[in-house]
Amino acid sequence: MRLRSRSTVIAASLALALAAGPLVAPAFAAPAAVTARTANTVPDPGALQAALAGLPDADATAALVRVGGTDGTWRGSAGVHDLASGRAADPNARFRAGSTTKVVTAATVLKLAAEGEVDLDTPVQHYLPGLLTPAFKPISVRQLLNHTSGIQAGDGWGDDFADQYAHRFDTITPEQVVASAVAKGPEFDPGDRQDYLNINYTILGMLIEKVTGHSYEHEATRLVLRPAGMRHTSFPGSDPVIHGPHNHGYQLVKNADGTTRFVDVTDWNQADRRAAGDMISTTADLERLITALFQGRIVPGPQLQEMFTVPANIPGATYSAGLTRFEYKGTVYWLKSGARYGYSTAIAATQDLSRTLVYSVDSTDSKGESANAVAQRIVAATLKQQPERSAPPVA
Repeated sequence: MRLRSRSTVIAASLALALAAGPLVAPAFAAPAAVTARTANTVPDPGALQAALAGLPDADATAALVRVGGTDGTWRGSAGVHDLASGRAADPNARFRAGSTTKVVTAATVLKLAAEGEVDLDTPVQHYLPGLLTPAFKPISVRQLLNHTSGIQAGDGWGDDFADQYAHRFDTITPEQVVASAVAKGPEFDPGDRQDYLNINYTILGMLIEKVTGHSYEHEATRLVLRPAGMRHTSFPGSDPVIHGPHNHGYQLVKNADGTTRFVDVTDWNQADRRAAGDMISTTADLERLITALFQGRIVPGPQLQEMFTVPANIPGATYSAGLTRFEYKGTVYWLKSGARYGYSTAIAATQDLSRTLVYSVDSTDSKGESANAVAQRIVAATLKQQPERSAPPVA
């Protein structure tokens, strides 16, 4: 069964959450205090603090939030480092950032395009000859970036949590993933539809290596992480451990007798995701990424525009190069979410950076089809702004 992308789920769930009003977190034993810091009053601190209240609960064991931009800032964290000790969550913790990796991959490709190393209109078959069979029509680099390639999903260890958990320390290489996808043939002709799939960015990672002669990790670090000042972000490859300070992630699993238990899923080999989703980061680093990107400090203007452009010929298209377009009350937000077992992450911003949001929620069902309830509250609270204190009173 194919699941919708997390960005699509978040956008849809956000619309419902904003219409329905605040959500109430279910009760859970020993909730941890919310630690918060507000720089000014434009973000609604009360709503943001309430969004994190009651953690840990059945939906999440911890949450880290950074709201920023020219309209004001707010920082908050809640929950626990781990369920065994119950000590407070580390607000500077590292976590599996999932598909927000795609923002870094897209920026790396666009930077190479700006340097003349990659042509976005040139077929990937030119850069990676023999990768695709003759069954595939020419697929441009741009079509990989905006998910209009028509290449089908690659195979993993299965869709069931139990199957994937049993293989959490095993390795599937990106090459194996791509080979399994190519064997299925095209799903549709390039440019005809938009279908969000990891396979597009797995191939982009291979393209980066072929063009530069260096590893994906080396080029992403050189072209994106280092210029953005992301000193606590890494690409673990087949290493299953999150090195450095981190909060534990859990999956809520139902037992045969109908009871539930929390399974620690912190350690997990993410090699098959690689350029599509294996990054480990922090909320501060992801905030640096979105800020540096939108300020044009990583990708020059002409190429950066690819991140703010969805295919005009595809009705309902929402994906650009690395991001998703979401409009609320006339304001357009560009976002990217990510989900690995135990961790749900999102970054979002207006193009002018008047509002930015980064969160990491230690979700207990991060790969489910519904957006996490805590994440919904965070996003809804972020868009609920207080008036400036200096604004004149209304007569």
